[in-house]
Amino acid sequence: MAGREKAVKVGGEGMQLLQGTLDMIVLRTLAAMGPQHAYQIATRLEQVSEKLLNLNQGTLYPALVRLEQYGWIAGEWRRTENNREAKFYAITKAGVKALGEETARWRQMMGLVERLLNEEFQV
Repeated sequence: MAGREKAVKVGGEGMQLLQGTLDMIVLRTLAAMGPQHAYQIATRLEQVSEKLLNLNQGTLYPALVRLEQYGWIAGEWRRTENNREAKFYAITKAGVKALGEETARWRQMMGLVERLLNEEFQV
């Protein structure tokens, strides 16, 4: 995930996430909740973000495809609670490892940004 700098627009306000950040939060959601279909993932992220993240299909599905191609999630067609066919995604062992590595990098970056923002600048 590291090294990608493409921004992904989410929500009606035009909030942007770096692509790797979206991947990380999808992986984290699957790690916490177990297998989920895309609508469940989007709904959960919207709920947890207090509606700051409003992922549409054009944002979430490419992330799911990408994560599946990396081998970090695995998809399986099953029936939903409403008896509809949906692809359920589950995090793989490789995905758990990638999530751990990316989480460590993210925390390191957050610490750096926090230090920089707290610096008193002399003009």
